[in-house]
Amino acid sequence: MGVIELFLIGAGLSMDAFAVAVCKGLGMRHVNWRHVLVIALFFGGFQALMPLIGWTVGSLFASSIAAVDHWIAFGLLVFIGGKMLWDAFHEDAEGDVCACGRNCASCPKYRTSACERPDAAVPQAREALDYRELVMLAVATSIDALAVGVTFAFLGVNIWLAAAVIGVTTFALSFVGVAVGNHFGARFERPATIAGGVVLIFLGVKILIEHLCG
Repeated sequence: MGVIELFLIGAGLSMDAFAVAVCKGLGMRHVNWRHVLVIALFFGGFQALMPLIGWTVGSLFASSIAAVDHWIAFGLLVFIGGKMLWDAFHEDAEGDVCACGRNCASCPKYRTSACERPDAAVPQAREALDYRELVMLAVATSIDALAVGVTFAFLGVNIWLAAAVIGVTTFALSFVGVAVGNHFGARFERPATIAGGVVLIFLGVKILIEHLCG
């Protein structure tokens, strides 16, 4: 698996983090670049760590299920991508109305009030970072990367390169996401999630075809 494919996987996996980063940006009166950097580091760091954990677990079983490893990789990637698409198209029905009057599904889903905008009818937008909340958000948005790490073990991927590419990609997109959320709101959240789901499904199908036709 090449760097380009790893980048596409990283981009797909980082869409949840991007969406939450957008919501965090909505809660900032002004862009605090130190806070933006910390948020991006949390999301990027956990997104790099989870594939390492998944790869370690997958490596213990890779030799015993080598005959079906491509089906497992296909199933996991399609499942993760399908879940992202499901969430994207059903978030309006599940989301509650935030204090800002928006139907922001990410806020109740990840239990954060970051969607409150300073111009809304609320006393004050939160300015201080809640590090406990950041850890929970980072874990919640990187669980999918854990499953992808298992597939890397089956496919013999260089896990250190993969973790680095995924982590850096997530860091960059999360950094941008906070700024985008602060300036433009949550309008890019759903398209980003849809794009991420499609990319992961495409890569899952590609892996299956390569192994069946190879």
